[in-house]
Amino acid sequence: MEKRKLSFWEIWNLSFGFLGIQMGFALQNANASRVLQIFGADVHELSWFWIVAPLTGLIVQPIIGHYSDQTWTRLGRRRPYFLFGAVMASIGLVLMPNSDMFTAFMPTLWVGAGMLMIMDASFNIAMEPFRALVADVLPSDQRTLGFSVQTILIGIGAVIGSWLPYVLTNWFGIANTAEPGKVPLSLMLSFIIGAIVLIISILITVFTTKEYSPEEMALINGAEEEESFEESSIWNIFTDFKNMPQTMRQLSWVQFFSWFGLFGMWVFSTPAIAHHVYGLALDDTQSSTYQNAGDWVGILFGIYNAVSAVYAFFLPAIAKKVGRKKTHSISLVIGGLGLISMYFAPNENWLILSMLGVGIAWASILAMPYAILAGSIPPRKMGVYMGIFNFFIVIPQIINALIGGPMVKYLYGDNPMWALVVSGVSFLIAAALVSKVDDVDDTVLTK
Repeated sequence: MEKRKLSFWEIWNLSFGFLGIQMGFALQNANASRVLQIFGADVHELSWFWIVAPLTGLIVQPIIGHYSDQTWTRLGRRRPYFLFGAVMASIGLVLMPNSDMFTAFMPTLWVGAGMLMIMDASFNIAMEPFRALVADVLPSDQRTLGFSVQTILIGIGAVIGSWLPYVLTNWFGIANTAEPGKVPLSLMLSFIIGAIVLIISILITVFTTKEYSPEEMALINGAEEEESFEESSIWNIFTDFKNMPQTMRQLSWVQFFSWFGLFGMWVFSTPAIAHHVYGLALDDTQSSTYQNAGDWVGILFGIYNAVSAVYAFFLPAIAKKVGRKKTHSISLVIGGLGLISMYFAPNENWLILSMLGVGIAWASILAMPYAILAGSIPPRKMGVYMGIFNFFIVIPQIINALIGGPMVKYLYGDNPMWALVVSGVSFLIAAALVSKVDDVDDTVLTK
């Protein structure tokens, strides 16, 4: 038995839930630092508040991947997990900007940090089963298209999420300022809308997608597929980690430097642009100029995600022409130069050019490593290895979270814009390391 080829719209529905996941993820990335600063966080402490989220992902991802490999329910194999993750992420989205409701029990800042942890952990729970679902359902020659369609939907969702606060303020006149310690109404409504869209989009995928049953997977992949449902010890994760494919080990370094750079951009963009471009003091987090800078960061993040959505349409053709490795390497170089150029931007409008490069890198980061990885993973271990692969996403974020704030204070002279420059250099290192990766089936696909 072979996996059947899906039509474009079937692949679209397969990944449609990613639109809502990324809309919520974009709201978090563009605005979490801003919200935490409103609640009283110092810029040097921002990365520390973000650390719990990737740390939680480090623990959660392989466990979710392992159990999703062993699971079969009325909803299927992967769908129960990303449905649960979506519900929990939606709760975090609604509660984070309303953290002041819980001040009778705990300081607002700590409640906000807790909601950030819940959101990021839940996004992680939802994302990786989605990656595994694409690899489960699609034949090898459609995987690049499948992950590229995911990237397109990620881009669309992220554009909506990133631009929403700006749109609510500038198109509908909803205030983007509030009394000290309070989140502006435009930002609060954006998070609530994001939560609603997240649930709806996930349900569309749940009800329009069919997964292969264990019996069908056994016919496709061999008898070991059925056996995998019985070898359910959680401790097998450590054995799987030790025995990870060579391609996965090589990609781990590419992922490390890619995500080290991304984390620095997400955490420090708002304070960096407010300080370096708008000329504000680091502790100015309540003025209308700071809120405008925060809204502009949302626009910039929306631009790079829009670029990624467009570029993702061309990724399968480019990868088929020059190979997945070269496609990924070139994309990372362009993104790295884009981040470095932010230091030299004379005003906020020039940052749009920087984001064009970041968008190209982001599209490739979301598609190429997974397309390369999927060909090297045993099908019956797809979920757990996708979860283990997340180690190389969250570990660099944890390291950046630990050292990012002190580096801004002691190494960058209190100019967080240097954190974005270092992120660009990190992209360039990742690009160089792509050449060391052995893409198992790239030579077949480019013939």
